[in-house]
Amino acid sequence: FTSPIEDATEGHIRYSFPAVYSGKEVQNVRLVFRRGRVVEASADKNEDLLRTMLDTDAGARIAGELAFGTNYSIRRFTKNTLFDEKIGGTMHVAIGAALPETGGQNKSGIHWDMVCDTRRNFTVWGDGRPIMKNGRFLWQ
Repeated sequence: FTSPIEDATEGHIRYSFPAVYSGKEVQNVRLVFRRGRVVEASADKNEDLLRTMLDTDAGARIAGELAFGTNYSIRRFTKNTLFDEKIGGTMHVAIGAALPETGGQNKSGIHWDMVCDTRRNFTVWGDGRPIMKNGRFLWQ
């Protein structure tokens, strides 16, 4: 895991797994990032909770963490984020507080990990090139 540069996250993500916060599920979350901030957000279920969380404070709309799941022995989603974020072929981008131990500087009252299944029809880009496709890293 790492914390992204606060003003560098660009692009869009649709979370295929429900985002769980305090036992509530927000389904089919879609976020658009520009210059590190969420500028568009929607969900099919509990969108009001998503918007409330994004409006918590000035840092809540900033990507605070990025990580890739690498345990390919874990095969199913459980709604337990600490377990699910490790599923091989997934990634998670948290909104809110960054992780100081990784050099992150964003401050927020929230840190909400949202897990995305990247194993089908999904490409993760970094610095203008694909780094993961369909749940597998593209190392050269």
